[in-house]
Amino acid sequence: MATNVLLQMKNIHKTFPGVYALKAVDFELKAGEVHAILGENGAGKSTLIKVLGGIYAADQGEIFIEGKKVEIKNVKDAQKNGISIIHQELVLVPYMTVAENIFLGREPMKGKFVNASKMYEEAQQLIDSYGINIDAKSLVRNLTIAQQQMVEIIKAISYNSKILVMDEPTSSISEKEVKFLFETMRNLTSKGVGIIYISHRMSELAEICDRVTVMRDGSYIGTKVVKETTSDELISMMVGRELKNYYTRDFQKDGEVILKCENITDHKMVKDVSFEVKKGEIVGFAGLVGAGRSEVMKCIFGLTKEYSGDIYIEGKKVVIKSPSDAIKHGIALVPEDRKLEGLYHIQSVRFNSTIEVLSEFIKGIIVDRQKEEEITQKYIDMMSTKTPSMEQAIGKLSGGNQQKVMIGRWLATSPKILILDEPTRGVDVGAKSEIYAIMNALAKSGMSIIMISSEMPELINMSDRIYVMCEGRITGCLTHEETTQEKIMKLAAK
Repeated sequence: MATNVLLQMKNIHKTFPGVYALKAVDFELKAGEVHAILGENGAGKSTLIKVLGGIYAADQGEIFIEGKKVEIKNVKDAQKNGISIIHQELVLVPYMTVAENIFLGREPMKGKFVNASKMYEEAQQLIDSYGINIDAKSLVRNLTIAQQQMVEIIKAISYNSKILVMDEPTSSISEKEVKFLFETMRNLTSKGVGIIYISHRMSELAEICDRVTVMRDGSYIGTKVVKETTSDELISMMVGRELKNYYTRDFQKDGEVILKCENITDHKMVKDVSFEVKKGEIVGFAGLVGAGRSEVMKCIFGLTKEYSGDIYIEGKKVVIKSPSDAIKHGIALVPEDRKLEGLYHIQSVRFNSTIEVLSEFIKGIIVDRQKEEEITQKYIDMMSTKTPSMEQAIGKLSGGNQQKVMIGRWLATSPKILILDEPTRGVDVGAKSEIYAIMNALAKSGMSIIMISSEMPELINMSDRIYVMCEGRITGCLTHEETTQEKIMKLAAK
């Protein structure tokens, strides 16, 4: 790792009305290193990055690049100083080609017209130089999420960026794609690029990061060399206390079978899937992205109209053709992508908490507002959701609190079987720990939980049994006692 300092942010302050978002924060990035910023949601990570990227102006503080003080008042200033940010929500134009996205707003010209052949040639050269297998003429909408991230990286590199910020880059990609992303990052750092890496996945730090800076409540807590620290020490720095029982799970004796699925096939991705879930157990579903796990759950929840196979609940065969059928039979589904498939962002916590149980407080044209508020408050309290009030727009809450509202919404339907698809994606360690405790309490109360997760430690520590899928089929089932990461990966690649 190189030792020359590429970026220094000194004594950065930022306030918003009623909120001190950054308090005297210091941060340093060396050329050729990957430097992680860790912290719970609300710790100030995003605000610090937005100050660096020119989206916010700091109220106080200084920024130095290669020892020279710079003024960053807007995004153009940041780009001029070699800073590029790849946001968690990718900002590519789907109906344009890869090359058009890379050179958007600065296309090579031939007189008054875009020099298309030169643009495609330069884009392809850039892509090829990093060993990425993407055609510059492909439409972005036809690429996988991982490939789109690669396009964002190439776009950033095309600005001759020296400093690259990556916000949760692995949250939506498979293990195989993560490896490729890390190879690309190492390729960049070998050329002297400094990478700021924001992630909630502690397991990735040792693999890709050199140093880690921890923030809490808008303040700088400390910087550690990754090889000289532990996950426990970092978590303690992040939350200000030790999380003694990060994974809370009391394993119980087997109950009776509550859900049995036989030969579920959607005639696309899912092929002949059979499994069962017992009362009060947490059943994990593992597999690489594209294995068909979410697609199986969409069949069971009635989101897939054309599927075959049999579903039995408490020994009785049921027909599920729609989500309302599933809810009637006691099944609830918290979807993988809460932003696209779950939340009504501009609506209140109250609206988002009660949308699935309208019949409980609306009779004809009469709305029992008190009953609606009672339901909302019940699940705010049960989930320990942090919100100024139930009228707060849900889009203003942290990722962890949004997820708690989502889980509470489906618990309000009184399900027997709760399907959680990536329950802690984009959620900080404190909120993760709370969600695990809630899952444990629900299982102890007799609820059955199906959990799809891409995080191995989560699956291994929380599941009674784990079904592993590969290419639309179940390739094996492991009990809690026999599960190892190696066994899961072997079955996932079978």
